Amino acid sequence: MWDFSVGGAFGLMARTAPFLVFRMLVYAAIVAAYILATSLGAGLGWLIGAAGTMEFRASATGIGAFAGFGLTAAVLFLIREYILYVVKAGHIAVLVELMEGRPIPTGRAQIDHASTVVRRRFADANMLFALDLLIKGVLRVTMGLLQGIAVFLPIPGLQTILGLIRAVLRVSVGFMDEVILAHIFRTNPANSWEGGRQGLVLYAQNGAAMLRNAAFLTFIIYGLSFLIFLVMLAPAAAVAYAIPGGWSAGGIIFALLFAWAVKAAVIEPFAIACMMQAFFRVSAGQAPDPGWDARLASASGKFQELRTKAAGWSPNPAT
Repeated sequence: MWDFSVGGAFGLMARTAPFLVFRMLVYAAIVAAYILATSLGAGLGWLIGAAGTMEFRASATGIGAFAGFGLTAAVLFLIREYILYVVKAGHIAVLVELMEGRPIPTGRAQIDHASTVVRRRFADANMLFALDLLIKGVLRVTMGLLQGIAVFLPIPGLQTILGLIRAVLRVSVGFMDEVILAHIFRTNPANSWEGGRQGLVLYAQNGAAMLRNAAFLTFIIYGLSFLIFLVMLAPAAAVAYAIPGGWSAGGIIFALLFAWAVKAAVIEPFAIACMMQAFFRVSAGQAPDPGWDARLASASGKFQELRTKAAGWSPNPAT
């Protein structure tokens, strides 16, 4: 029915506990930055608003809060490359080593070991980020094509379940850039661009099997995410109440932010571990199909760019 083991994924999470703690610290720091900047912005707006009416003060407080929130989001957007390189790619690297039966260190040494593996594969964050963007671009096109096909399928009442179809596609496609990176770490090709190209072709030719696995995983992810959101409502409301002037919308926004942090730190690597198991199993022993390679090239300019980079790669950076 599906090609991954939930128990196996939890086992992988337990054995990479140092990375889970590391992820929690990173995403907790991100949430703290949002709260601090939002509070400072709201406080500044509240002080400025003291010169006017109560309505003006409330408006100034809200504008200040949103300005602080938006500024933090902009800064985090700029450092997303670092987060991908240090946090996500490192965790994927040690997950692959565990799944391949290789020994990995424990404690802080596990994070240092992962950094070494990532640096050995990707000399700098820019290359990894550029490759990841190309992979995501190809996957977005794939998701759009699958949604377009689904809309025209002659299935009675399809529109009522289209939301569920999109949710399954988001899981099937949303974590696949990390799974393609896992494929590169696993196969260890000399040319990472070529490894990414081959991983995308293997995903496309096994699309039906990956969708089947994603359908089951979707219910687990959304169920856990909703429970976490409910748990986070109370502390988020307390934080929003403590902001100068009381930010009425803050409770829901901070609850979503807290839930996102837990999802990114814990649920996301669990889902990636499940999809890695499924992808490695369904693609075992296969070679990339030239027919699917041609289809992706005709549908996606990003895939064509990836092929060009793979073809033009040289082991000597100076060449």
